[in-house]
Parts: sequence; structure tokens; C-alpha cells
Amino acid sequence: MRPSLLIRRLHYWTTAFVALPLLVVIMSGLLLQAKKHWEWVQPAERAASGNAPTAAVGFPELLAALAERPELRVTGWGDVARLDVRPAKGLAKAWLASGLEVQLDLATGAVLHVAPRRSDWIESLHDGSWFAGEWSKLGLFLPVGVALLLLWASGVWMFVQPFLARRKAARAAAERRDG
Repeated sequence: MRPSLLIRRLHYWTTAFVALPLLVVIMSGLLLQAKKHWEWVQPAERAASGNAPTAAVGFPELLAALAERPELRVTGWGDVARLDVRPAKGLAKAWLASGLEVQLDLATGAVLHVAPRRSDWIESLHDGSWFAGEWSKLGLFLPVGVALLLLWASGVWMFVQPFLARRKAARAAAERRDG
């Protein structure tokens, strides 16, 4: 079998293998690219009252501010998945286990904004871990990434090969004329 035919068949069948997982990666990647510009994916940062935190507002005060809001259902640090403190902006973001993001003012301890944060869920779709954890991430999405690299290489070859064939044919014709 000629190498060009083998490459075309490899490209064809690899495409069938990667089509659905690649669609998930592309769609979630597009959403992640737009996350700072689309509040449905990730809430925009609200302006805090100060630029630097005060000594009066620490982690216990931030937890108390979260617990004061019954709709957040925060009873302790176990309900907080992550805390992102941005001292230069005077802002802290609490990512709750429920999927909500709560923005807090570091100068006053006040809750500035509460909204769903979907970017973490979209990221788990993007890397494949949402489907079946590490198995789908490493057992399916990693091989799809390798297959995508093969698709890229075979696609480049299929693009370049006709140019090389024309150049080879032109050289052969020139040698026949000159020879």
C-alpha cells in the first residue's frame, strides 16, 4: 500500500474515533475562552470598597459573612471548596461546594455578589474528568489528544504532498528535456 493511501486511511478512521470527544473539547474550550466575558460561565469581579484588606477582616469574619446568608447554606469551612484572596483588589472569592461563587469585600467583610460559577464544571468537561473521573481523562481524552496530533500531522502531509509530487514531476520533466 502506498504511503499516501495509508495516511489517508489513517486520517479517515482516526477522525471517526475522535469526533465525539473532540466536539466536547472544542465546545467546552470555546466556553472557557469566553469565561471572562460571559457571566453565565464565570461571574465578573465586583468592585470592593478598598484596595487592601484591613486587619479587622480575616478568615473567621469571611466565614461569618457567608454563614449570615441562609440561602448560601454555609455552616463551616467544609462548605467552602476554595477561597481566592486578591489583596490588591480588596476582594475575596469563596467557591462553595454548592457551585456558587460569593465575592466578599476584604475591607468590610460584606457580600458583594453571589452567582453560580460554571467554569469549573465546564473545565471538567473539557479535560474529560466529569464523565468517569481519571479513567475518562487518561483513558479516553488523552488518547483522543494523541489521535488529534496524528490527524494534524496526516492533514499537513496531505496538504504538502501534492506540492512535493508536482516539484518531483517538474524535476523529472526537466531532466528528460536536458538529458
